[in-house]
Formats: sequence, C-alpha cells, structure tokens
Amino acid sequence: MAVGIRDVARAAGVSTATVSRALGKGPVSEALREQVEAAVRATGYRPNLSARRLRSQAAQTIGLIVADIRNPFFTAVSRAVEDAAYQAGMRLILCNTGEDAEREALYLRLMQEERVTGVVFAPTRRTAERLRPEDFAFPLVLIDRTGPPGGHDGVVLDNLAAGAALVDHLVEQGFSRIGGLFGSTSSTAEERRDGYGAAMRRHGLEPRIRTVLPDAEPAEAEVARWLAEPGRPEALILSNGLILMGAVRAARAAGLDLPGGVALAGFDNEPWTDLVAPGLTVIEQPVAEIGAQAMGLLFDRLKTPGQPVRKVVLSGRLIARGSTARR
Repeated sequence: MAVGIRDVARAAGVSTATVSRALGKGPVSEALREQVEAAVRATGYRPNLSARRLRSQAAQTIGLIVADIRNPFFTAVSRAVEDAAYQAGMRLILCNTGEDAEREALYLRLMQEERVTGVVFAPTRRTAERLRPEDFAFPLVLIDRTGPPGGHDGVVLDNLAAGAALVDHLVEQGFSRIGGLFGSTSSTAEERRDGYGAAMRRHGLEPRIRTVLPDAEPAEAEVARWLAEPGRPEALILSNGLILMGAVRAARAAGLDLPGGVALAGFDNEPWTDLVAPGLTVIEQPVAEIGAQAMGLLFDRLKTPGQPVRKVVLSGRLIARGSTARR
C-alpha cells in the first residue's frame, strides 16, 4: 500500500499542513523539520517530485486577499503590497472577497492549491475568529482587521483612538447629538464603534449607534431613514469611506447642507473628500505604511518562523474640514 502524506503526519504527530511546510522548506522550526523527516524515513514515504517542482516554481508568489477592492483604502494598500512584492522579485495573486466569508474560504483554499509563499489578508470578523496558524502551509499576515490574540502577525490602525478623536473633535465644535454608523462585518468597525462609545460617555453624552453593511448604498438608505426621524443626530461619524460616501448622498438628497443641516466625519482621506463642498473631515490612514509593514512582517516570518507573533498598531491623522465647522 502506498504511503501518503497523511501517514507521515500521523507518525510525526503533526498536521498534514506542517508536513507540507517541512518538506517544502517552509516556515517551521528545525526541530519540527527533523521530526517530520524522521517520520518520512520511518514510513518510507516518497514525495512526489513533480509536485515539489511545482512548489518551487510557485515559491515566489504572494497572495493578497482584500475585503472590497472598490474601497479606496484597500486599493491603496494593495498598491503598497504589490510594490513591496515587486521589489522582492515576487509575483502577486489578488483576490477580492466582497466581505463574504464563503469567498474568503474559497480563496484561502486557492492559496493552498497555488502553494504560495505567504498571504496578506483582510478577513471578515467571522473568518478571523476561526483562523489558526496550523491550518495553513504558509504564514498569514492580517491587515486592517484582527484575529485571535497570538494567532497571526498583523498591521492595524489604532481604531479606538481614531473613533474617540472624531467624537472629541465634534464636541469641541459644539455638537452633542452625535450618531455613529458602523460597518457590520469587521473587527475594525467594532473597534471604531467602541472608541466612539467610550468618548461619548466620557463627555457625558448618550451614544447613538447603528450598523450597516459596509457599502455606500446600504449606508445611504440607513442615513436617509435616520435623518428623517424626530430628534435626529446633528452630527454623524461614519466608519469607512464607502459609508461616508453614502451619508453624503443621503444628506444631499434630503436637502441638508454641511454642517448646518448635519455634520459629517469619517475615515480615509481620499481625493473626493476634499472636493465635496465644504470638504469632509476624516481620519487619514497611513495606507502605504500599512502595506509596507505587512510585507515586512511576512518576510520576517519567512526568515524566522518561530519568532513571537507581532501586531503593529499605527496612528491615524485627523484632517478637519468644513463638514464639521463650529456651529
């Protein structure tokens, strides 16, 4: 009976993914590699040499899985990741999930099949909670979203501080009925919501929180409903650039000027945010640094697989414009 990789994994007491990494010179410790090689000798397993050649050919490929390529934030981060991969002489496979956990699973399987060197990934909250390093034959670096503590390297914005900074700014400008509209699929939106809520309570104000799918169309519909209600907010904080765009459309459709009718503040300093009169107040994210740091973590992980998991937290910059001018 032919001996397969599962037999080797059983003999070594490790997962098949670990066996694949060890035999493919992937990121495992020397002790674990020796353990797997001993199991290979004991079982008489003979690796498929053609498959090994395929692995070698694909060894210079990086996978990038983003949540929504239409979101300018992910477009900019993708450019930074691609630049770093190009400088390292690596190819890039780009996948867009549309915040869909099933598509995320599909693309992670694709990365396994393509035997990529590593993956930079912006997962939904649902997928992030299930990610385990031992399930993959390559290292994962998370961007924009977090996973379980100690699981994977990651690069994120200080979202708690950013959410609080927008509240502090609006309060300083004389606003008190401040609502927050946050995306419903990611840990990033949750953290921004938590920062908003903590800052509101610190100022003695009641948080007004709603959630929505993180896209312009559902955000526009939700903001339109909110602005039509009695006692509506006099200012809104929007948790990403697409939600901010939907809020602008809703305010315009309702005939409300900024900030007299409603004040708006959000995330991502895209060119259009400065063109919409009177200019939109935003938190600018260091998108190029996020991409570059993610690739740096990935390269470090490939060089030193056993090093402790690292999380890089970057600061945003508040850019105040006319949409939150003092009342």
